[in-house]
Amino acid sequence: MEEKCISIRVAQFKDLVRFATSMRTFGQNSYILHFKHNGRHVYGIFVVFRDYYKYYGLPLFYYIELEKAPEKPYLLVKVEENREIIEFSSGIKSGWIPIPIISLEKKPDIINL
Repeated sequence: MEEKCISIRVAQFKDLVRFATSMRTFGQNSYILHFKHNGRHVYGIFVVFRDYYKYYGLPLFYYIELEKAPEKPYLLVKVEENREIIEFSSGIKSGWIPIPIISLEKKPDIINL
């Protein structure tokens, strides 16, 4: 039997972006995967929950399904005292946290939706 990762649906797109941004600010590379599945556009992040009981790591896929494909290949995030700004972009801007969107041809087999 092929092992699958555990899929966890987030409530809103901005929650997924915030998660990717938090990984980036702690020095980890982060990106958001995108693929089409059953007529919907899936955006997600792979994460490994390390040393889970007898396992070396538990693979998790945090995701959300949306109706639209990404407008541009980057998400830019700026967090200010009273708000957070999230926008699609063709490139990066100084002072913003860039999150690349990687579009896949199809859903990876390891993901169970």
